[in-house]
Amino acid sequence: MTTLRIDSSITGNQSVSRRLTAAALERIVAEKPGVAVVSRDLAQKPLDHITLAALADTEVLDEFLGADTVIIGAPMYNFGIPSQLKAWIDRITIVGKTFRYTAEGRPEGLVGNKRVIIAVSRGGFYEEGNALEHVETYLKNMFGFLGIVPQFVHADGVAIGPEQRDAAIANGLAEVERLAA
Repeated sequence: MTTLRIDSSITGNQSVSRRLTAAALERIVAEKPGVAVVSRDLAQKPLDHITLAALADTEVLDEFLGADTVIIGAPMYNFGIPSQLKAWIDRITIVGKTFRYTAEGRPEGLVGNKRVIIAVSRGGFYEEGNALEHVETYLKNMFGFLGIVPQFVHADGVAIGPEQRDAAIANGLAEVERLAA
């Protein structure tokens, strides 16, 4: 059993999404003692944007495919995911490996047996249907394309003020505790 932790926040120790990914990882390790953990910090060691040459390097894809559980920190930057996280997604979305097209041209995900937990942190409140929310919507569709139904934990309103930040973190941590095994 292997768990892969992906962090993409640039704010280091101040990061709310990192706090939630750490809590989710702690929960996984408590549930499954002896689980191997692989961590990738996309802010500290960013991947280059996708190029044809970059596709030849399969390390990132192999990490993803080798993990039973993937925990992803996804802060909202300018209404979307960090470009570092997008570069990682580009490395794992590979035709013939993580998805294929059927004879009718419809996509079919190939990695539906994987648990993905996504820790979303947002400065404001972006409920479902908000035209400015492009983090959870994008990631739900992107992982769905790969055959995965991700689980989400949320910390919303972290930029409103200190009290709301604390409440958002408490909410996110409570959602981590309620994750289905």
